[in-house]
Amino acid sequence: MMWGGVMEEFYSGFAQRARDLAERADPFTRRRLLDLAKRYDAKSKPGASARPLPPPRTTAPATHFSGPGEA
Repeated sequence: MMWGGVMEEFYSGFAQRARDLAERADPFTRRRLLDLAKRYDAKSKPGASARPLPPPRTTAPATHFSGPGEA
């Protein structure tokens, strides 16, 4: 899929830029930038999702049940 390839390239480019900046940064900033690069690398992998999906519900939320006097 074309869009997926573009996004993978985008995130891997950001990861490389973060690593490049980390080379010249102070220790605190270096750690933060390398952590950021790891997260961008994870997003750049095929099939990676920006946010994991929540687990499916086993029961409906309580707001979906009708009580007395509700239509």
